[in-house]
Amino acid sequence: MNVVSNSTSRGIFWMVVTGFLFVIVNVLVKALGTDLPAAQSAFLRYAMGSVLLIPMLKEFFQHRSTRSEQKVFIYRGIVHTGAVTLWFFAMARIPLADVTAMNYMSPIYVTMGAAILLGERIKLRRVLAILVAVIGVLLILRPGFRDVGLGHVAMIGAAVCFAASYLFAKQASNTASPAVVVTMLSLWVTLGLAPMAAVSWVPPSWTEIGVLFLVACAATAAHYTMTIAFKAAPVTVTQPVTFLQLIWAVSLGAILFNEPLDIWVILGGSLIMGSVVYISWREAHLKARGQD
Repeated sequence: MNVVSNSTSRGIFWMVVTGFLFVIVNVLVKALGTDLPAAQSAFLRYAMGSVLLIPMLKEFFQHRSTRSEQKVFIYRGIVHTGAVTLWFFAMARIPLADVTAMNYMSPIYVTMGAAILLGERIKLRRVLAILVAVIGVLLILRPGFRDVGLGHVAMIGAAVCFAASYLFAKQASNTASPAVVVTMLSLWVTLGLAPMAAVSWVPPSWTEIGVLFLVACAATAAHYTMTIAFKAAPVTVTQPVTFLQLIWAVSLGAILFNEPLDIWVILGGSLIMGSVVYISWREAHLKARGQD
């Protein structure tokens, strides 16, 4: 009993750390502003982040990929390239709370994508949960009642692309180790971003380079701590903890960037998060019963 309790506590702790690190990533990118083009910022983040993958290179070079596996890596690289470019664009233009709340939609898009692309069955309860999440997005955007700019549109596109990337990662993880999957992602995204960055290259300052290196470090650490959390406790336990990201984003947005408190964004984010938690719980419940 104590083992289970300790494991659960460990999972919650590391997910709290993960959420905080992701919020730090958001704050750093927000602080960069719009002086650098989004594609260039994303390219520099991934190029410098590649240094952190050196310990994984031995396992990477020992892996022998099949042709079908390589296609999955390439497809993932393409959609993830689009995702990070749109995300960097959105981060510089809309409030931290909006980005965080809308990013919660990625698991919803994953569920929809699994049904459409992978043929997984999606039952009425999940459909209703998805509809609740869509209502949450509408509360955040409130078209007709507030200005919906390119940043919000970009964030929707980023969440969709991140969801597609997750589906490809899920497929790749069936045949490749996490080290290979992560290294392949970094390789293809860096290559994909390079020509877009070159087209509109702006000489970065040393401060901007330093901030983007911190972004790379924090993002890499976040993915690592998230893996620890998932191993220690089930998703149904760790997923609700990610709601803290919205609270931190609202607080830091107000303190650091003078962003106004928007109760509709909090309400919409709560609905989306509730839908994600329900879908995660439902999937775990059905797996425990041996059902689809």
